[in-house]
Amino acid sequence: MMNSDMDAVEAENQVELEEKTRLINQVLELQHTLEDLSARVDAVKEENLKLKSENQVLGQYIENLMSASSVFQTTDTKSKRKE
Repeated sequence: MMNSDMDAVEAENQVELEEKTRLINQVLELQHTLEDLSARVDAVKEENLKLKSENQVLGQYIENLMSASSVFQTTDTKSKRKE
């Protein structure tokens, strides 16, 4: 092969190597992004469970307050008072 042919092959190899390096870096960046998103999803799931639990406790507390308060009693008790 001539010198110019060898230079062309080397240049082509260099272009391929640069493209492979670019693709590898892009894959690595996407992997890191996926890891970050996965960690975020886990954190949001955890927070969601915590908030659901807190909502249940608050709901029960409100029910207890309503059942203990005369304002929220049935109208039957009011009608009995009038008789």
